[in-house]
This record gives sequence, C-alpha cells and structure tokens, in this order.
Amino acid sequence: MFPASFEYVRAHSPDEAFSLLQQHGDEGRVLAGGQSLIPAMRYRLARPGVLVDINPIKELNYIREEGGFLRIGATARDAAVEFTSWIRERYSLITSVSGVVADPIVRHMGTVVGSVCHNDPAGDWTATALASRAVMLVRGKNGLREVPIDEFLVDSYTTAVEEGEMALELRIPIPDERTQGSYQKIERKVGDYATCAAAVQLSLNPDGTIRQAGIAITAAGPLALRVAEAEAMLVGQRPTPELLRAAAAEAPKIATPNSDQRGSAEYKKDMARVLVGRGLKQALERLDAGSRGAVSA
Repeated sequence: MFPASFEYVRAHSPDEAFSLLQQHGDEGRVLAGGQSLIPAMRYRLARPGVLVDINPIKELNYIREEGGFLRIGATARDAAVEFTSWIRERYSLITSVSGVVADPIVRHMGTVVGSVCHNDPAGDWTATALASRAVMLVRGKNGLREVPIDEFLVDSYTTAVEEGEMALELRIPIPDERTQGSYQKIERKVGDYATCAAAVQLSLNPDGTIRQAGIAITAAGPLALRVAEAEAMLVGQRPTPELLRAAAAEAPKIATPNSDQRGSAEYKKDMARVLVGRGLKQALERLDAGSRGAVSA
C-alpha cells in the first residue's frame, strides 16, 4: 500500500523546523529516523499532510554529558548510542537496550528521541526512559519546557508534544558509581516486537541499602508502565532474594497485555515478573562487580 499524498519540506535549523510546524499545525509531522512513521504512513495509519524533515539540522545530532545529564539530540541515531565507547563503559542500562532495539538496519536509521515520541506500546526506549527517570526537552510557542518522562508518555502513540511543537532532546540523569541497570527482553526473532521486556536501574547507598529504584515494563499494556509499588518496596531496604522476588511480583499486577500470536495475556504477565526479577538480579551483580573494581559489560 502507498501512503496518502503529502508535502515534504526540509528544515535546516531548529528555528526553521519550528516555524514550519507552527505554520502547518496538526497537518505537520517531524521526520527524523522515520522507522516508525514511514511504515505507519504506508498502511495509512498515519496521514500527515506535511513531513518536516529535520535530518539536515546538524546541531540536533549529538550525544553528550552536560549539566548532570546524558543529552541525546533529536537526530542522534540508535546506532550512535550503541557504539559510543564511553556510554558502554558508564551506562549499563542504556548499553543493555541499545543493542536489542529492532535490528541493525533500523538502529542505523532510527533515533532515540523519535522512538520515545512515537510511544509504541512495545517500545524499548520508553521503558528505559522511565526506569532512568529521563526528561524530554520540548520547544513550543511559549519557549522551551522540560517534561518529566512520566508526564511525557500519555497513552498509546500519544505524548505531551502538542500541535506545532517539537521534541529537541532526551535527558537521562548521569548515573553515579553506585548505579547500575539492566534491560531484559524476549522476542520471537531478531527485529520482532517484544513479547515482553523490562528495564531496571538501581542505586545503592554506601551502607548497601537501595537509594533509588527505577523499574518499567513494556509490551505489557497501552504504553510502557512504571512498576511504582516495586520501586517503593525496594527503596531503603537491603536487596535480599526474598525482597527481589516480592518486587518482581508487583509487575504482573499492573500489566494489561493482550493475547496475540506472541503469547497469551497470562503468559506475558508472568514474563513481566520473570524479566523484572532477572533485571534486578543483573543490576545487583553489576553493582557488586563494580564495587570490586571490575568493568561490567
């Protein structure tokens, strides 16, 4: 099937892109990687009247640490995150997810910001953003605004980006030396949507108790879901096997998956429990390895 007719324009600066989006209102859509938008257009699930291509905007293609955040610009590719050595050394959660998003072809074209903005119910980056407590920088008619990820993700394929606005940057808090994470995912084959997946990030106090916990599941409801009860259960406690099992058991309580060719709803709920448990275990193993001076892959 072919897309419905549309106008295509290229923006060469953030100001020009913003002006075009303001001009075209709800007809305008940003094109970055296009790995989600173009297939949706082909099946006429999306029918933008105008595509505003922001790929010529070099100043939005960056990955850097600044102001306490890992900052990922709107045109930075998944593959750039995947193959940046200092990210692999210091960001275990980001490293866990960056190599399992779709397939290598998609990762060389797709963008992290675009994936979060697409907000697919089975998206990898949305769960990761929740677990790491990310913030999206959005430009609107009243200037720039920082939107916490819990407020940014609204519903299936819906975010807090309003008509005429554009997301410029995803900000992920820089983890300290007592923070590690893990992304656990099951899929039928490479490149398929997740049957279920879980993102976990843990930070420890010097005495070994849990200072902060980030836990999110995806492919388990209308959008990625924060397992808030499990997070609250862990904070301030020592991570015993019994506590980890109890925390993991909170995941299926909030999961609302559909039965499909990837598995029944009950199977997916149980996988949410299993994957959260595996993520917690691996995050702690990485914390232990780090405390002994080892480099965690």
